[in-house]
Amino acid sequence: MAHQQRKPDEDAELVARARKGDTTAFDELVIKHSPKLYGLIYHMTSNREDTHDLLQEVFAKAYRSLKRFRGKSSFYTWIYSIAVNMTLNFLKKRKRRQTMSLDDVDNHIANDKDFIAMTSKSDPVREVGIHELQKRLNAAMQSLSEDHRAVVTMFDIQGIPHKEISKVLGISEGTVRSRLFYAHRQLQNFLEEFRKS
Repeated sequence: MAHQQRKPDEDAELVARARKGDTTAFDELVIKHSPKLYGLIYHMTSNREDTHDLLQEVFAKAYRSLKRFRGKSSFYTWIYSIAVNMTLNFLKKRKRRQTMSLDDVDNHIANDKDFIAMTSKSDPVREVGIHELQKRLNAAMQSLSEDHRAVVTMFDIQGIPHKEISKVLGISEGTVRSRLFYAHRQLQNFLEEFRKS
């Protein structure tokens, strides 16, 4: 049985240049991967300031660690792993410091400029409906453990396949599937409870 050929890393040339000290090559990597990494971190933290801070830390760590990157995985998988692990560590520390109140999450979303732009063009009834749905979905996401939130964010929100998630988190594909199954069931239960209340 033939081994499946791994796709060549599209970023290999930029990585090689960045490792030799070419900062413009690293800037290109930052520009290329920022949108997806921002989405990942924001959906896990629900906080724009934390997301900006963490994203800067992720790229700073990646830059410092670039010499140790051996290309066993794609650059994208490697930096994604850094982002997931740093965000999980941040969330665990934040949880220890204070339990984030859902009111804070709701207030933050209500003042989010993207959310305001999206809802301000609609009629008041629809606006209330979208606002309520957004609040419920965010509350449901915040009810998940950090590890379950990570797989839901990667799979459901960012469309990353099981195989890639397993590489990023360093767990088996079976574990990815079981975490998703459990997280989906929890989200469903949480939203069902909301509907009853």
